[in-house]
Amino acid sequence: MTKEQKNEVIELLKGKFSQYNNFYVADTESLSVAQVGRLRHACFDKKVEMKVAKNTLIKKALESIDTEKYAGVYDSLHKVTALMFSDNPKDPALIISSFRKANNAERPTLKAAFINGDVYTGDTSLKTLTQIKTKNELIGEGIGLLQSPAKRVIAALLNNAEKKAAAPVE
Repeated sequence: MTKEQKNEVIELLKGKFSQYNNFYVADTESLSVAQVGRLRHACFDKKVEMKVAKNTLIKKALESIDTEKYAGVYDSLHKVTALMFSDNPKDPALIISSFRKANNAERPTLKAAFINGDVYTGDTSLKTLTQIKTKNELIGEGIGLLQSPAKRVIAALLNNAEKKAAAPVE
């Protein structure tokens, strides 16, 4: 790979890291070509971008954006690395776990995940990441909690009005 090609990859990765607040670093080392193809297809279906790059180029791209912000990710950059970029922080975790179940395999493994400024390292955090609530889910829960007291007040007022209407007039 020439220096120009490396710089192009670094610039492409910098653009992706800047575009997305969420990315996963996965180990796809022992997957066959067919399995990687199926993984890419699963990512495409969920609108998750998957990129494979050399670890040194990934590190250079991250360092050129913000060295300290991504410091927790650097230790996970070894072996074969696939990057998964997504607007939804939950989708890559769901893809990895469902891919494993479908193939009765241990790969791909999660090396690290960068979710809105927080770093999750190790494959043990995959289950936690599959249970993360999306922004829309949190908004829905908040609206539901806010509506609940208002519904109770309205129900009480209606109940009180019905009791007054049903009471005999003296």
